[in-house]
Amino acid sequence: MKSPVSRDSEYRFYRGPVATCVANGIQAANFLGDRFLRKTRHSSSAIDRLYADSMNSAFSATESFLVTGAPHASAYYPRDFAWFYPDVLDPDTIMDSEDAIRRVRLLERSVRLMLEAVRAGVVTTTIIPAGRNRYIGVNYFARPSDTLLGILAGLEQIIGADQRASASYLGLSQGAHAGRLLLVEYREDLKKAIVELARSLEPFEDDGAGYLLCDAAAPRSAATDTRAERRRFVTNACIYATFLRAIELEVIGIDELEQLLGRELSRYKAELLSLFGKRGHISHSLDCDNEAPSSCVALDFVNVPRGFWDLKRRSERALFAATTDLIIAEPRFRVPNTFHFLVSVDNPRRKMIHKIASPSYQGRSSWPTFNVEFADRMLDFDEFSATDTYGSCAREILSAIRAATELHGGYQELLTEQGLKYCTWAYQGAVAHSWFPRFLTVWKRAFGTPLLDWK
Repeated sequence: MKSPVSRDSEYRFYRGPVATCVANGIQAANFLGDRFLRKTRHSSSAIDRLYADSMNSAFSATESFLVTGAPHASAYYPRDFAWFYPDVLDPDTIMDSEDAIRRVRLLERSVRLMLEAVRAGVVTTTIIPAGRNRYIGVNYFARPSDTLLGILAGLEQIIGADQRASASYLGLSQGAHAGRLLLVEYREDLKKAIVELARSLEPFEDDGAGYLLCDAAAPRSAATDTRAERRRFVTNACIYATFLRAIELEVIGIDELEQLLGRELSRYKAELLSLFGKRGHISHSLDCDNEAPSSCVALDFVNVPRGFWDLKRRSERALFAATTDLIIAEPRFRVPNTFHFLVSVDNPRRKMIHKIASPSYQGRSSWPTFNVEFADRMLDFDEFSATDTYGSCAREILSAIRAATELHGGYQELLTEQGLKYCTWAYQGAVAHSWFPRFLTVWKRAFGTPLLDWK
C-alpha cells in the first residue's frame, strides 16, 4: 500500500489497488457483522430518551472520530460535516456541559484528522482506519465533489463555536480557539487543494454557451454518489459551496479564485442555475433531459445548509419553488400517507452491488436528513420571500421524521418507500446518531420552540 505522508506525521494514509482491497474487506466485514450481530436495545420510545442515548453513542469518549452510527462506525466520511453534521455544536442540541466538552474534543480530533488527509493529498470520499494512526483513503464509485466542502464546514463549525456559546458551555469557547489554530496550521494545505479543485473543472458547451462542470466527462460523487451519473446538479452545487466557504474562511482570495475560474464567482453560480434550470426547474442531471420533468428531479437538489442556495434573488426563488412544487405534487416522490419524501421517482440501479446488496439505496428510499434540509430550504424561501408558502409543509416533514424516530427506536439513516426500516440481506439499516442534532436545530426554527429542552 502506498503511503503519501511524510515520516514526520503521526498519521499514515494509504491509497492504491491493494489499499482499496483491504478497505473493501474491512467494510464488508463490518457491515455483515453488524447485519447479523447487532442487537436492538430500546428501553423507551420517548424522543428525549432516544436523543440522549444517541448522543451518548455518537460522542463517546472512546471514539477517535465523529462517526454516523451503526454500521458506519468503521469508516469516516468527511462530507458529512457539510451535509449531516452542521449543528453538532448548536447549544440548543447540547444536553449538558459534559456533552459539550465531549463534542468539542471529538470534533477537534475529527477535523485535525481530515486536515492531515488533505496535507497528505488524500482528498477522498471515505477514510477507513487500518491500525493505530493508519488510514486508507478510498473512493467508492467516483472522485468526490463535496469532501473539501465537508472539511471546510467542520473547520468553520469549530471556529464559530464561541459565537453560539452560552455561559454554561465554556468548552465551546475553548474549541473555537483550537479551531483557529487549526486554520492557521493547515491554511496552505487547504489552499493548494482548492486551487487543484478549481483547475480540475472542465469546459462544457450547451446551445453554444460555455460552462464549467466538475463532472462533464466522468461522474463525481456527492451525498448520493452511488447513482454514478455525470453532469449532476448536486455535484456542481457542492463545488460552488466549497469555493464560497474557502473565501469566507480566507483560505483563498476571491480575486485569485476568479482568475483560476476565468469568471466572477457570481457568474459561475448564475451559469449553473441557467444550465440546470433551463427547463424551468432544477434538473438532477443534464443526461435526463429527454425524460418527464418529475423523473429529472431529485431531492438532493436542496444541497447543504449555507451551501448553494441563498434564495435572496427572485429568479433563484422561482427555480427553487418550481422544483419544490414538482416534488410535492408528484405522488411517486412520497411514502404513502406521510410527508417522507423519497430521493427520486425512479430507482437507479446502476451497478451490480445495488442489485445484490442495497437496491434502491439512493433512489426509492427516504432519507430523513435530506428531508430535514428540504424543510430548512422551505423555511429559507419563506423568509426571503416574506411569505408563508411552505412553512406548514416544512413542519409536516419534521413531524413525520419525529414519528418515524419514535416508531423505529432511533434516528434512521433512511427508510424504505413503504416507510419501514431499510433492510436487505446484507444491510440491517443504519441508526444515524450524529444526524440527530441537525433535526433539532431545524425543528426549533420551524416551530419556534425547542423539541427538547434540558434547561
